[in-house]
Amino acid sequence: MNKSVFTIKNMLTVLLLLFIGIQFIDVKKNISQDRSANAIENYEEVPAKALSILKTSCYDCHSNNTIYPSYSKVQPVKWWLADHVNSGKRHLNFDEFNSYSREKKLEKLDEIIETIKEGEMPLASYTVIHQDAKLSASDISEIEKWVNETRRDVK
Repeated sequence: MNKSVFTIKNMLTVLLLLFIGIQFIDVKKNISQDRSANAIENYEEVPAKALSILKTSCYDCHSNNTIYPSYSKVQPVKWWLADHVNSGKRHLNFDEFNSYSREKKLEKLDEIIETIKEGEMPLASYTVIHQDAKLSASDISEIEKWVNETRRDVK
C-alpha cells in the first residue's frame, strides 16, 4: 500500500473525529428571558418603523437576544457566531443603552449613522444569509432620522 494514501486516510480520519468531537463543545447562547430595564426603547422614542429595521438588521448581534438559525448548531459555526455576537454587544447593545453615559450614548448614536452609511453594518457575512437585513436607502434614511431625533433628546 502506498504510504501517502495511508497518511491521507489517517489524516482524514483524525479530522473527522475532531469535527465530531467539537460538536459536543457548547457555547452560551445570547438569549435573555427578561426584557432589560436599560433597553433603548424604555427611555427613548423609537418609531415602529425604525424599531422594526433595528430588530431585523441589528438586534441579533447588538441586543441581549439573538434569533439563532438552524446552522448555528454546528461547530465551528457556533463559535464564529458567538464571537460575532459578543463583539457586537461590546460595541453597542441596544438592550443596555440606558446604562451608557451621556457621552457614550452620543458616540454610539454617531457610530450607528456612520457604520450604516459606509455600508459597514450590517456585516456582509450576515446579510448573505439574512437578505431581509440588508438596508435600503429608505431604511438608512429612517434610521438616520431617528438617530438625529434621539441625539437631541440625549443632549
